[in-house]
Amino acid sequence: MPLDESREFLPVNIALLTVSDTRALADDRSGDTLAARIAAAGHRLVDRAIVRDERELIVARLHAWIEDPEVDCVITTGGTGVTGRDVTPEAVEAVQDKAIPGFGELFRWLSFKSIGTSTIQSRACACVARGTYIFALPGSTGAVKDGWDQILVHQLDSRFRPCNFVELMPRLNER
Repeated sequence: MPLDESREFLPVNIALLTVSDTRALADDRSGDTLAARIAAAGHRLVDRAIVRDERELIVARLHAWIEDPEVDCVITTGGTGVTGRDVTPEAVEAVQDKAIPGFGELFRWLSFKSIGTSTIQSRACACVARGTYIFALPGSTGAVKDGWDQILVHQLDSRFRPCNFVELMPRLNER
């Protein structure tokens, strides 16, 4: 995947949300993995939170970050499975203006190489909500690594060619 080194790198302001009934900041391995990768790529982690697997709590946190001009992008980890408590995709859908279906499709295709048909249980998804990107990843460290290392590190790099999400940011609220 080519980077055009003649283009300027533009750091993205990212908020990180872990969705879990059992994790705290002290033992949030997936969140820590993602936070380290965000920093290593040169982006800014502007906020981080953990909320329980409850649709209303997730929606409230997403709305707060969508309204915050400091947040360009939200990445969530957890709550994307198929059990009764997994409600992150429903929360994302509740706030979205436009779905980005290719994100989930590509994530599952890449994840298949790591975990085989178990990837079918993932409901990873993405959208744009009032000019803010939201990417929802599963809660395992392996899934976070797949999603960041193989998709987001490229699409959130303004130098990535032939196109990237960053160059679209100024136009996300067009009507």
